[in-house]
Amino acid sequence: MFELPDPRLVFAFEARVDVAETLLIDGGLMFTPITGGTVDGPRLTGKVLAGGGDWSTTSGDVTALDARYLLQASDGAVIDIHNRGFWRATPEIDARIEAGEDLPETEYYYRTSPVFHTDAPAHRWLASSVFVGLARGENGQVCIRFFEVL
Repeated sequence: MFELPDPRLVFAFEARVDVAETLLIDGGLMFTPITGGTVDGPRLTGKVLAGGGDWSTTSGDVTALDARYLLQASDGAVIDIHNRGFWRATPEIDARIEAGEDLPETEYYYRTSPVFHTDAPAHRWLASSVFVGLARGENGQVCIRFFEVL
């Protein structure tokens, strides 16, 4: 029997996502509009297009995230991203973030599992690999570093 290797993570790019004020819809459902942003990294550069958003729900101390938005690569190709994940932090960390303090990713759990869709030949690697995202808030943006799982 063969032993499975441990997965390796390889950094692909970081998205710095601009967001508007979160809207409370009802029953704990929230919507955060995505208004733009940038994409930069060794495997992909471009921008985050305005018009998507993140629907989230909180139960106890865990917030489930469900974001859908578009990236435009520097070559003009458009890439759809459906990015689900979880946010959890202690009440003390939550209070510091609400007060406007930027904290490193190690202080809280903010992880995503994105799925990309595109037919652009130069970017098909995104639609045929598994990725994980490590997210953080920074200067009013949501910054997500995307890693390909090998």
